[in-house]
This record gives sequence, structure tokens and C-alpha cells, in this order.
Amino acid sequence: QVQLVESGGGSVQPGGSLRLSCAASGSTLDNYAIAWFRQAPGKVREGISCINLKDGRKGYRDFVKGRFTISRDNAKNAVSLQMNSLKSEDTGVYYCAADPEAKYCLGAVCVDCPYMYWGQGAQVTVSS
Repeated sequence: QVQLVESGGGSVQPGGSLRLSCAASGSTLDNYAIAWFRQAPGKVREGISCINLKDGRKGYRDFVKGRFTISRDNAKNAVSLQMNSLKSEDTGVYYCAADPEAKYCLGAVCVDCPYMYWGQGAQVTVSS
């Protein structure tokens, strides 16, 4: 069983950047798929990006393509989400999730796949 902890959230002005980290313990992430989701106030949770750590495939939703980058931090057994050119609509609680069979990230984000493990979330606020 893997435990996930998000960090790196905070407040930033529009156009700014933040880097989220999803640190794992209890298992190495070598064969996992990791995804980032977010939930804005009053809205349903939505998938943002994913990375398949077995084969390196990545996926991004259109509304973050070119602004967000997902990557693995091997030294820390973690996955990061670099967020640039942030907009007010990026505000929300960001969650990472893990799929131990790496079947939910095959080059695209599966928005309703049942990821098995979830972190507690990190708040991201984009406001002037």
C-alpha cells in the first residue's frame, strides 16, 4: 500500500508559477501511474494530468497543455506538477492519485478511472 502526500501549494498572482509535489511512501512508484486532479469550489473534481511510470507516457487535459508539466523526481520517489502561467480558474484543491497497475494513464488523462490511492490535497489559490 502506498501513502501519498502533496506539497507545494499556496497563493500566487495570475501569470505566476507553482510546483506541486506528490511524495510516496510505502512503495516505490516504478510501476505506478500517477495522476493529478483538482476540485474547485462548487465544482466536480477533474483530472488534469497523468504519468505512466512504467513506460513514460504522459497525458494532459487541453486546458493545461503548454502550461503544466508532469515529471518524476526519482531521488524523492515523487511526482511533480510544474504549473506556469496560472489563471484564476486554476484555483482549487489539487490531489494526486496512484494506480498500482499503471493502466489508467496510456497517453491521455482518464477522468473517471478509479485510482486506488489518494493524497489529502493541497490548496492552490490564484488571485490578484
